[in-house]
Parts: sequence; structure tokens; C-alpha cells
Amino acid sequence: MGILGIPGLGTTELIIILVIVLVLFGPKRLPQLGKSLGKTVKSMRDGLEGKDEESVEAEEAEKPAAAAAEKHSDTPQD
Repeated sequence: MGILGIPGLGTTELIIILVIVLVLFGPKRLPQLGKSLGKTVKSMRDGLEGKDEESVEAEEAEKPAAAAAEKHSDTPQD
């Protein structure tokens, strides 16, 4: 087994792939590609877990509201 459990994919092959990606897209586009790849992987995991977009958006919307509610509960009451 090679790196990442893929047979035939060793360190040398990974370096060659990374160099090709760098040449094709350039150093300015790599952060954008990484971000979009991360979003794709996250949405794929959510899809495999049975979450749909609406429930994910609802959870993300609840996080700031919960933090704000917790912040207000920490303040002393007169």
C-alpha cells in the first residue's frame, strides 16, 4: 500500500502530482482550489451522513445565535 492507502501511489508520485498542479494553476489559485476542495469534501461527508443543505445551514445559523445567547447569560444581572 502506498500513501493514503492507494496502491502504487508513493511519495515520488505525490510530489510529481503536486508539481503538475502548481504549474497548471499557479501559486495564486492554489488557496482557492484548496478552499473549494474542502467545501466539496465537507458537503460529500454531510451527504453521506444524511444531512441535507437546509439542516446544515440551520446548524450554522444556530452557532452565532447560541454564542450570542451564551455571551448575554455571562453578564451579571442587577
